[in-house]
Amino acid sequence: MQTVNLNVLGLKDGQRVLDLGCGQGRHVHAMYYFAHCHVVGVDLGFEDVVRTRQGFEAHPDIDPATRRAFSLSVGDALRLPFADATFDKIVCSEVLEHILDYVQAVREIERVLKPGGIFAVSVPREWPEKICWALSDDYHNEPGGHVRIFKEAQLRSSVEDRGLIYFHRHFAHGLHSPYWWLKCAVGVKNNDHPLVRLYHRFLVWDIMKGPRLTKALEAVAGPLMGKSVVLYFSKDVA
Repeated sequence: MQTVNLNVLGLKDGQRVLDLGCGQGRHVHAMYYFAHCHVVGVDLGFEDVVRTRQGFEAHPDIDPATRRAFSLSVGDALRLPFADATFDKIVCSEVLEHILDYVQAVREIERVLKPGGIFAVSVPREWPEKICWALSDDYHNEPGGHVRIFKEAQLRSSVEDRGLIYFHRHFAHGLHSPYWWLKCAVGVKNNDHPLVRLYHRFLVWDIMKGPRLTKALEAVAGPLMGKSVVLYFSKDVA
């Protein structure tokens, strides 16, 4: 399930790209196979990093002439273990809403991004997220859960304050918002509820098969009720 548009990100062969808060690797894997680049995945959770590596092992790049590479590490977004201006591109998807001092994370992102580089960030969209919080405390009130609901203008301003230049926005996962509203209504951890199971099967079908029907539905649902808002910024060349 890809949130960031890699064409808008402008990922190209030979570049070095960071996925900050990579989770189980959905963007790391997507970027690795999108271009002949060096992808770096960092996450606070060791088990997530292990799962990301297993994804690479399950689908190895068998081209002997490949220039692809990947590196994975457990790390803290507030103290990134990289030198200044290390990365051509940085992705941080569905991460900042979990971090109390997210402004410090943005500082670190700006520090390790090269001049001329691009930063893509996604967070839960404000009004669909408010419905989830209203329906269920368990949705966000747990260790490692969401600590804030972002206003788009707030996030954009926080990044622009670091000197990065906003240039694009889109919404993603419009078909996922009703799923989370349903889960919040019946119990976030109640995965055996028949409606939850049915909707989950629908989303898996969409992700795995990409049928025309769901593509058409997402084209309408994304702008209307997309679960995520995705913002893109560039770093000016000094």
